[in-house]
Amino acid sequence: MLDALQKKKLGVRILLGILLGLISVGMLVYLIPGQGSSNVSSTDVVAEVGGQQVTTLEVRQQLQRIARRGSIPRSLEPLYAQQIVNQLVYERMIELEGKRLGIRVTDAERAERIRQLLPSAFAGQNFVGMEQYATEVQLRFDMGVAEFEELIRQGLLEEKFRRLVTDGISVTPEEVQQEFRRRNEKVKIEYVLIKPDEMESKVAAADAELASYFEKNKAQYVVPERRVVRFALLDLNQLRQRISVSDEELRAYYNEHIETYRIQNRVRASHILFKTIGKTDAEVEEIRKKAEDVLKKARRGSKFEDLAKQYSDDTTKDKGGDLGWIVQGQTVPEFEKAAFTLPPGSISDLVRTQYGFHIIKVMEHQAARTQSFEEVRGSILPVLAGEKADRQSGDLADQIAAAVRRANRQPLDDIAKQFKMNLAETRPMSATDPVPELGTSPEVREGIFRLREGELSSPIRTDRGYIVLTVKEVQRAHPGGLAEVREKVAADFRREKAGELAKTRAEELAKRGQSGESLATAAKALGFELKASDAFPRTGSVPGVGSARQFLSAFTLAVGQTAPPIPLGANWIVFRVVVREEAKPEEFEKQRKDLEQQVLQSKRGLAYEAFRSALEDRMKREGKLKIMQDNLRRLGSSS
Repeated sequence: MLDALQKKKLGVRILLGILLGLISVGMLVYLIPGQGSSNVSSTDVVAEVGGQQVTTLEVRQQLQRIARRGSIPRSLEPLYAQQIVNQLVYERMIELEGKRLGIRVTDAERAERIRQLLPSAFAGQNFVGMEQYATEVQLRFDMGVAEFEELIRQGLLEEKFRRLVTDGISVTPEEVQQEFRRRNEKVKIEYVLIKPDEMESKVAAADAELASYFEKNKAQYVVPERRVVRFALLDLNQLRQRISVSDEELRAYYNEHIETYRIQNRVRASHILFKTIGKTDAEVEEIRKKAEDVLKKARRGSKFEDLAKQYSDDTTKDKGGDLGWIVQGQTVPEFEKAAFTLPPGSISDLVRTQYGFHIIKVMEHQAARTQSFEEVRGSILPVLAGEKADRQSGDLADQIAAAVRRANRQPLDDIAKQFKMNLAETRPMSATDPVPELGTSPEVREGIFRLREGELSSPIRTDRGYIVLTVKEVQRAHPGGLAEVREKVAADFRREKAGELAKTRAEELAKRGQSGESLATAAKALGFELKASDAFPRTGSVPGVGSARQFLSAFTLAVGQTAPPIPLGANWIVFRVVVREEAKPEEFEKQRKDLEQQVLQSKRGLAYEAFRSALEDRMKREGKLKIMQDNLRRLGSSS
């Protein structure tokens, strides 16, 4: 690989934009090839592809990798796990198919792609050396060289299959015309949106009706077990407030962590990016002209943040192009040179990088320096106080645990008094009720429903501190009587009746409109508000209602015709077409190139997904792909 990196730039032109998309996905769920170890338990294998195993260990490693970049809601972990398994399986499938077809990625191809993605690994045409290369990879991509290069190889292999499948796909003039009409034909409607939740207050709930509804549905009204818990809290905040930290301790911490307080040369900057990745020379020239126009606006005094929000192709556009503080070595050389030489408050000329054209505005410069002790003293104090409080609370928790072990059924009040803990009591709670006073630790909930009455738990660490629990009262689960669950029965009854009423009213309104009565008159008679939309295409939406895809019949109805009622989730809509705007033929040529690209990309995407599904089906038939559904379900439930 090192030899290939040191070669001069190859004469191969690759669509970098496609790979960048693959890299983004790959870095999210970077997948390490399986080893197929015979030591793996059969219950830990979720799939096999050509003898190569996909294990639960691999999947959990990827979940942890994702979690390091941002927390995963626990309810979504099974979905993430399934997506990771799908990607692992697909990678192994194209590896196997690539061997069958003789498709592989060469070191030279991989080196060229690395050159495109990481130009700082080269000084001119010369490789900077493995040590600096490894540092750059770690800094930019948060991974080692082996992982990075394997990710590049996987992306290139998938790209080869994508080209193999999609390069022969073309777009017909008829398809472009159809897409033109789909995007440009518009309608305006007047409509009534009927919402059951707004009608619940109109539903009467007589005692006899509630009793009847309860009898029909009583099986669903089981009152779960509830428990009343007393607890003693060793409050961390109170401990921190009692902690004293000397000036000598603060200075010692400062000196020990002096590197933390060194500030590199840095600038605070914003930018507007006009991407050119994957564009033709003619397209790049058009983008350059657009960028120059925006630059003129910026220099004439237009607000830079507004221009960024309107024109930038970067993810920072929503923040007005704000990049925050940038240190030297963090960005590509062209961008860095411009940003670090501009005076504060000034705007750059167009800066061309591998990503496109940038307009850079510099707000502030800071020269490299070490922050003084006085500057950072206030930030060190809570750190040391927190560390001391944690150590002290940990020691106290050990002492509390020892006291509980000596006498598991002693009064909680004695423990609280001995260790200066705060006493409190919860309301009756079920296993699914939130318990904000006890924090969010799952161990607390498990302890509540594991303890017997009168027992003391060991100290449990929560976000508030250490808690010792005891169950004061257990209210057993039982079928609820109407009096006990009346409030929930009444709410369910009203919700059901309101849904039925909304449907009936929608049908009545549509019938009156279809019989020739004005929809406005019919809506007023039934107590509904009639609204009118702006013109929208099939790809548009009606604000406050939903996507146009939900009522496509609007594009086939005659002007003045009222549609049958359409369910939108729990709601209903009744509408009448008031205006139809045909696509303007003179606009076709202006849009044709863009439409061709969009239709082509859509067809290519569908073709590639069809290839992926067909490959999976064939490998299953040939016995090369096996999915262990039971293990997969266990993985989803335990992720």
